[in-house]
Amino acid sequence: MNYMVRMRNLREDNDLTQQEIAKLLDTSQTMYARYERGANEMPIRHLIRLAQYYNVSTDYLLGLTNDKTEFPKK
Repeated sequence: MNYMVRMRNLREDNDLTQQEIAKLLDTSQTMYARYERGANEMPIRHLIRLAQYYNVSTDYLLGLTNDKTEFPKK
């Protein structure tokens, strides 16, 4: 599974809009939609923030594993 599908699934499973996630990432809804479509690569800082928000590992978010192991707490 590629990361774009995983991002969309996590967002939809949590009943969130693209606008809400864009606000979390301090970006526009348009730019976030481009990340989900794969039109733009997502910055690492956004990847880390999403993993923290959804409480999943970055490997899970990237589609490298199906293990949702929790992201390390600060």
